[in-house]
Amino acid sequence: MITKFDSLFAGHTDVENIGYGGTPINDRLYDNKHLSSALWKAQAIAQKMDGLGYNTFWMAEHHFQREGTECIPNVLMMALHLTHMTRNLNIGCGFNVTPMWHPLRLAEDYAMADILSHGRVVFGVARGYHTREVETFGSPLIDQDANRELFEEQVDIIFKAFNSESFSHKGKHYTLPPEVPYRGYTLKELTLVPRPERLPVECWQPIQGGTERAMEFMAKHGIQGMVGGGSAEGGAMHNVVLKWQAAHKKFGKDIDLGERLCFGYHFYMGDSKEQCLRDAAKYYEENMKMFGELRLVRALSEEQIEIMRDPKRAPTAKLPRIEEAVKAGGFLTGSADEIIEHLMKLEKAYPGLDRVSISPSLGVPQSVILEQVERFAKEVMPAFKGRVSLKEPALAK
Repeated sequence: MITKFDSLFAGHTDVENIGYGGTPINDRLYDNKHLSSALWKAQAIAQKMDGLGYNTFWMAEHHFQREGTECIPNVLMMALHLTHMTRNLNIGCGFNVTPMWHPLRLAEDYAMADILSHGRVVFGVARGYHTREVETFGSPLIDQDANRELFEEQVDIIFKAFNSESFSHKGKHYTLPPEVPYRGYTLKELTLVPRPERLPVECWQPIQGGTERAMEFMAKHGIQGMVGGGSAEGGAMHNVVLKWQAAHKKFGKDIDLGERLCFGYHFYMGDSKEQCLRDAAKYYEENMKMFGELRLVRALSEEQIEIMRDPKRAPTAKLPRIEEAVKAGGFLTGSADEIIEHLMKLEKAYPGLDRVSISPSLGVPQSVILEQVERFAKEVMPAFKGRVSLKEPALAK
C-alpha cells in the first residue's frame, strides 16, 4: 500500500514561449544569472514540500545545460544545503551519474552527506543519457556496452567501499589501490574515510529499458528502482514489474509486485481532467521536445523529431499529445478524486508498492509547481491519511 509520496525536479529554469509552437529546444540560450535560478527554484520547492507530508525531494545531476533544462551539476552539494533549509524532508540524489565520477570520490562525498545530514540524503546512481555530459567527462555513452560495463564496475567499487572496513579491487578500469610504497610498506588495501553512518546504504536507480541484466545487477546490490518520471516512460510498466520480481527471485529474495519500486508520474492537478489537459499540454510538449532530441522517446521517428524543431509545422503535425500520455497511464492528471481513484487502482494491482513520485514536466514555472505540490498534498494525500510516513523505506531483505 502507498505510504510515501515524493517529487522529482530535474532542475529546469522558468522558460518562456513553450510547447510545440514555441522556441525550439536547441535555440534556447540563457545567461548565467538565469541558469543559476534553478538552484533557488529547487530550494523553494523543497521548502514548500517540507511539512506537507512528502517523504523525499529528488534532484538530478546534469551538466552544461545552457538551454535551461537541467541545471543542477552537483546534487549531493545541493542536497546537503537543502537539509539545512528544511526540517523533515529527505533529499534524494535522483541520480548521481556515476560514469562522470571517480567511484571513490562519489562514495566519500555521499558518506559525508549521510553523516552531516543525519541520514536525510538518499543515494542514487545512473548511467547518464547526455553525450555532451558523459563523453565530455571522458567516459563512454555512445558505446552503450562500454558505458554499462564501466558503470557496473564503478557501482561494485562503491558498495565495496561502503560495506568494508578495508578493501581492494582489480578490474578492467580500476586497480584500487595501486601497489605503491607508502609509509614504509606496499599499499594493498584502502579504507573509505569516512564511511556512511547508516548501513546498508539506501540506494536508488532509474529503470529505463528494463533489461534483465540491469535488474539483476540492482537486485544483487539491493538497489531500489524508480520507474517513470524524468526521461523514462511513466507509470507502471507491468512487464518491468514482473521482471523485477523475477530478478530478486534469482537472489533468493521473494518480493510482492511493486515492492522496492517507486512509480513516477508527470502530473498536473485541476478541477477536471479536461481543464488539466488544456492547461498542461504546453508543458508536456516542451518535455517531449527535450527528450525527443535525446532519442529517449522510443515511439518517435526521426521525421517527427525533425518536425518538432519547426514551431510552424509542429503544432498541427502528428506528434505525441498529452491526451495519449494520460490514456497510457504515464501522465497523472485531473481532479483530486480522479487522481485518488487512479492511485487506489494502482495499489490493488501492485500490493507491494509503497511509494509514488509526482514530478512537474519541463517548462512548468516555479509558481505553478509550488501551487501543484501543495494542492496534491492537501487534496490527494489525505485519502492515504494514517499511512503516509516520513520514515525511511525498508532496505533489501
